Amino acid sequence: MKIALFGISEIKAGKHNLKDARLDQADKLVEADKKTHAQVDVISEDQLLEADGILALEETKADLILKDLEFVETRLGRDPQPAEKAVLQRIQSLLESEQFIFGSGLSAKELEQVAAHSFYTNKPVAVATRQELENPDALLVRAFREAGWICFLTVGGKENRAWPIRQGTTAWEAAGGIHTDMQKGFIRAEVISFADFLEAGGETQAKRAGKLRLELKQYVVQDYDLVNFRFNR
Repeated sequence: MKIALFGISEIKAGKHNLKDARLDQADKLVEADKKTHAQVDVISEDQLLEADGILALEETKADLILKDLEFVETRLGRDPQPAEKAVLQRIQSLLESEQFIFGSGLSAKELEQVAAHSFYTNKPVAVATRQELENPDALLVRAFREAGWICFLTVGGKENRAWPIRQGTTAWEAAGGIHTDMQKGFIRAEVISFADFLEAGGETQAKRAGKLRLELKQYVVQDYDLVNFRFNR
């Protein structure tokens, strides 16, 4: 997934490991050859519209909103159709009150009226303070979550690994993120919640405690579930 920076020069563009402490906890409980973090692509300000989420400095929030407000005012000046105009006027009011479009309560029907336009704030925006920039790893994890992404874990053997997925991803879809063969031959997902994994003190212990569940392809994967996919090879 991609996180665009706005008004932030302290974090460099490029691939970054998501250093979530839960992977470190898992790595201490299950032996593996290596530990592999989920990664995000951090992109620059001129790529804002390509991002899944935006990470903006608190003092630049108004500048980001202004980008959308200027477009809305220009569009309203061109006398759009009544349905579009009504939605643009509502967006204008939101922006003038320093609210982002994303999460503002606009209905799907309203958003359809302006679907031809690309708004910067119609995607998740994580706002950071100067103090938070002192811990960029934690900040990227927060921006990742606020953009609507989570991870699931596979543990043991060659690696303990966190895999990034969108919230709402099914077990069948998550399997495809590892390998298309897993998705094509999907049978079941063996799932242990991260809380049960920690409480039991490891994967084997959680299985002995009866915490492993067999889930079908439509199961919605939860944040930091431990998952092992059964599939026909």
